[in-house]
Amino acid sequence: MPLRSCLVKDYMAKTLVTFKPDTNVLDAVHTLVEHRIAGAPVVDDQGNIIGMLSEFDCIKVALQAGYHGDYGGPVSDFMSRGVTTVNAEMSIVDLAQKFAEEGYRRFPVTDNNRLVGQISRRDVLRALEVLSHG
Repeated sequence: MPLRSCLVKDYMAKTLVTFKPDTNVLDAVHTLVEHRIAGAPVVDDQGNIIGMLSEFDCIKVALQAGYHGDYGGPVSDFMSRGVTTVNAEMSIVDLAQKFAEEGYRRFPVTDNNRLVGQISRRDVLRALEVLSHG
């Protein structure tokens, strides 16, 4: 099977940590640390992706606490908006090109704006490894 015929949906993670916009950001920080992950999608009640909360975004929480003594607020106050997503039907080769051009480590995977998974650079490498051995 050529790499071009492999799709994002075949290699994406389907079980994800997600946050709601009204989740307390300190609870979200705890979850990121506990699960040893660098970020997670923020979704509304219908499962539509509305943002991402990353370690970088959480640094703002530390700064706010250090400078203003304010320890929290909702995830929506700290998350990044305008999230770049990929479609579940995208080929792994097109995804590799997107990773090369945009420099992200992972992309949320959507189907009609609904979050269905997440795919990382490592998943692309896993697809390459599977195909090269089989």
